[in-house]
Amino acid sequence: MKTILEAPVARQIPKELHIHNETRIDNYFWLNNREDQNVLDYLKAENDYYNQETAHTKNFEVSLFEEMKARIKEDDASVPYKYNGYWYVVRYEKGKDYPIYTRKKETLEAKEELLFDCNKMAEGHAYFRLVGLSVSPDNTMIAFGLDTVGRRQYTLQVKSLITDEIFSDAIKNTTGSSTWANDNSTLFYTKKDEQTLRSSEVFKHKIGDSEDQDSCIFTEEDDTFGVAVYKSKSRKYIIIACYSTLTNEFHVLSADTPNENFKLFQKRIRGLEYSISHFEDAFYILTNRDKATNFKLMKTLEDATEIEHWVEVIAHRNDVLLEDIEIFKDYLVVSERTNGLNQIRIKRWDETLDYYLPFDNETYTANTGTNVDFDTEILRYTYNSLTTPSSVIDFNMRTRTKEIKKEQEVLDPNFDKNNYTSERIWATAQDGSKIPMSLVRRKDTLLDGNAPLLQYAYGSYGSTVDPYFSTIRLSLLDRGFIYVIAHVRGSEYLGRDWYENGKLLKKKNTFTDFIDCSNHLIEHDYTSSKHLYAMGGSAGGLLMGVILNEAPQLYNGVIAAVPFVDVVTTMLDDSIPLTTGEYDEWGNPNDKTYYDYMMTYSPYDNVKQQAYPNLLITTGLHDSQVQYWEPAKWVAKLRTYKQDTNKLYLLTNMDAGHGGASGRFEALKEDAQEFAFLLDLEGISI
Repeated sequence: MKTILEAPVARQIPKELHIHNETRIDNYFWLNNREDQNVLDYLKAENDYYNQETAHTKNFEVSLFEEMKARIKEDDASVPYKYNGYWYVVRYEKGKDYPIYTRKKETLEAKEELLFDCNKMAEGHAYFRLVGLSVSPDNTMIAFGLDTVGRRQYTLQVKSLITDEIFSDAIKNTTGSSTWANDNSTLFYTKKDEQTLRSSEVFKHKIGDSEDQDSCIFTEEDDTFGVAVYKSKSRKYIIIACYSTLTNEFHVLSADTPNENFKLFQKRIRGLEYSISHFEDAFYILTNRDKATNFKLMKTLEDATEIEHWVEVIAHRNDVLLEDIEIFKDYLVVSERTNGLNQIRIKRWDETLDYYLPFDNETYTANTGTNVDFDTEILRYTYNSLTTPSSVIDFNMRTRTKEIKKEQEVLDPNFDKNNYTSERIWATAQDGSKIPMSLVRRKDTLLDGNAPLLQYAYGSYGSTVDPYFSTIRLSLLDRGFIYVIAHVRGSEYLGRDWYENGKLLKKKNTFTDFIDCSNHLIEHDYTSSKHLYAMGGSAGGLLMGVILNEAPQLYNGVIAAVPFVDVVTTMLDDSIPLTTGEYDEWGNPNDKTYYDYMMTYSPYDNVKQQAYPNLLITTGLHDSQVQYWEPAKWVAKLRTYKQDTNKLYLLTNMDAGHGGASGRFEALKEDAQEFAFLLDLEGISI
């Protein structure tokens, strides 16, 4: 007879945490040790309980996975792009999880050269990720980063593209990215702190040398900053970027003289954000200088890079967020955001042309794509919407004609984009602000309050979730779900102020915005509390944790993926990844003002004796962004406090980190698990 498992109950071992003359008791602090067998046993018990309780959905889960997989063109390839005499293509083969990287010399009719077959490289690994491909200027070598754990600590290696030999110089604990000097023998890369995983040091490596022969050429001493190194698009400069939430600093060096010293571009000034692009004899600078909240574009000569030499090119505008630029020989392309919508502006340097690409709806995403060539009239950009599959488009900036290079194929004979409709709607927040939402549904889904609806948001770091097409999402839409992206404060959807009003001591706006969006959707008969579901991951998981404490009655179910829920304890521990670099986002709780504010919303600290919705909470044992113990502790505490009989599941991927499974099909299985959870709550099983 099969044993029926009860919901796991974690041991309570009180731990006193003291600060600001206050004492908090954390009964589950002991879970903070992935080497402890008791911890692993608890996580396994939670997984076993989840598998038992969801056994009746496993066949449905498999069919959802097969359904999602069937929509994907398995033998697919990227649109080729040309760089330094070679065409580069990434392709997938049927039935295989990982990409194959190739190139062809000069023409697409040339013989294919295999760079990497990740399927072979991934054999024997539960997790595999290849990043940071960097080809030497003479095209004979390629550097790359490998992670087979999921903790984003990459081993940097170099491969000969002449002999296919992988050189012995393997460098551990890097960011995975690197950049070549123009001598074809010097490689610059960034190392991480072993404990905090902060990228803090830039090294110079000579091909053939061992790692201990490498010289550290830059150390970022401020533990609130990270550092990166890359080459300018012009290929003239190696650039070191020092970055924090609010401040930037750059150092530059001619790529022709890798043994010289880097020159400081403009020293850091707290609150001064800037980024640099090189063209001809000048640098172009995207910056918030002089209270340019939405950023402006400036320029300066190569030999006069300090701030007093910067000259304005595009002025600051209160209603337009300047997001990025792309430089070509004859054109400047500017990515902007107006009233939440992407805009692409094209200007000739000689000022004979200045226009915007036309886009005709309110639920689309348009971004510049891979544009590595300076001397071209062609701009590559991508376009998709909530109802329109993604396209890669080559646009001739002189003739204003476009060529669609690739349209995303949806391998479903029943798919017709005309069966779906999308719109942008606005909720009114508690303080009177208007909160935009992007919504998609089938046209035959009735708006009578009975439709199941999944509301998604992120809402932190100024990261904006634009409306995008998803073949996976069709499995919900075709079963009657409505899908909504809530563009809450904390993103930059409505400009930089939208972000500033959703961080630090205004962070609660993110949470109340989401709740106000939920109330709007219910009040206007898009759904009801019996059929409303919420989902968010990482910092979006924090959002889920807060709404669960503050408005649990609004939702029938919530999915919190790798959720950041133990805010105060994590932000007080500067030994774990990300903490010190996050002070400008959340605040530093060593300051009592921020401590007191965080304590009012930290999900783990505010679990209440009340009824909670049905919950699926996911994490990864090797997560470097949100440590697994945050959701594990949260679930343990919820089991003790919750006053209901609703589902509560903790699912830990024991082989992965923050991004979940690494293979394209393994990742789909995680989507199928989440969808099966939602659909089961709706009584849908086919």
